[in-house]
Amino acid sequence: MSDGPSEAIAPHAAPVRRGAVAFIFVTILLDMLALGVIMPILPKLIESFVDNDTAHAARIFGLFGTAWALMQFVFSPVLGALSDRFGRRPVVLLSNFGLAADYVLMALAPSLVWLFIGRVISGITSASISTAFAYIADITAPERRAAVFGKIGAAFGAGFILGPALGGLLGDIDPRLPFWASAALSFANALYGLLILPESLAPERRAPFRWTKANPIGALHLLRSNVVLAGLSVVNFIAQVAHVVLPSTFVLYATYRYGWDSKTVGLTLAMVGICAMVVQGLAIGPIVSVLGERNALLMGLCCGAIGFAIFGSAPTGPLFWLGIPVMSLWGVSGAAMQSLMTRLVAPDQQGQLQGASSSVQSVAQLVGPFLFTLTFSYFIGSTTPLHLPGAPFLLAAVLMVACVVIATRTLAATKAVS
Repeated sequence: MSDGPSEAIAPHAAPVRRGAVAFIFVTILLDMLALGVIMPILPKLIESFVDNDTAHAARIFGLFGTAWALMQFVFSPVLGALSDRFGRRPVVLLSNFGLAADYVLMALAPSLVWLFIGRVISGITSASISTAFAYIADITAPERRAAVFGKIGAAFGAGFILGPALGGLLGDIDPRLPFWASAALSFANALYGLLILPESLAPERRAPFRWTKANPIGALHLLRSNVVLAGLSVVNFIAQVAHVVLPSTFVLYATYRYGWDSKTVGLTLAMVGICAMVVQGLAIGPIVSVLGERNALLMGLCCGAIGFAIFGSAPTGPLFWLGIPVMSLWGVSGAAMQSLMTRLVAPDQQGQLQGASSSVQSVAQLVGPFLFTLTFSYFIGSTTPLHLPGAPFLLAAVLMVACVVIATRTLAATKAVS
């Protein structure tokens, strides 16, 4: 890839203590652990409010996911622009304290309305991950970002190893207990950051806050500033739509098709986390080194398509498990894409880039929950002409094939990508 405006980031980065990267790893780990703890139980808790009607619960869960994504769409660019103006540290800390309060609210929720309010608050405050990636871009040389993003991404896998398993076990004791555990983890994360996290963005490298860039539409203009950035953003959008099939339908799908209980669902998600952690922590660096960022991106997208096809067509639980290692290699594409995109913007636009990317993901998460939960509900309903529980995953596989085609054309259209 040709040198972009951000090539000078590393030499001019603000001095950062050696523990900074470790903190970013820990903050993402704890965020994912808190999220993973409630994953096995939230859909079942919703079911309990609708007389255990799975199809009805799927529709409501889709609405919850869409509301969360809408808040992300509106507030991610605002928080990204604020991090470019005031630094990464305050945004990360406020996000973590906000998440802790949100989980307490959901733990006490007496009705679906209160659960819904909790998801809205979560959508507003869940900005620490995108800001954390901007933090890494601040302190890492461009040529090392894919490997570092991969290692930081291992925190996602580690969180999903322990989180869902813990959530499944706690949910068997009390369906509200996972929310209290998540609140404690998020609060501990915020306190840890308050004591440990240094600022990564020096005052002279900060950008003025402008509403024209902080609103969702304005933030998306950045993604159109370069043909590669625009093409990768389209790939990111479609891939994020496909990814929504997992949080929006997996628990209901696994319970319906395979008869799994909360413990089995949690352990399966832990298996996903183990595979993801191995790929993110150990495999991404060598794969990108050998294949280059472009080919690593394409390989990861292909593995995502194959993995979803296995998930949707597996008639038994053990066959579903066979798709997990294949699916985990999808993670290579995320790190490669992050690295490619950060090269194409200036140092004072990294927060804006992450906010814009989060907005793209949020739009995907607005579309995805309804797309997949309604697809699932339709193909398991009593009036469907074709009983096909795996339809949402097969649809996701088709979307991933589209990602491969678009990414191939985008990267072939310019010599700016290495």
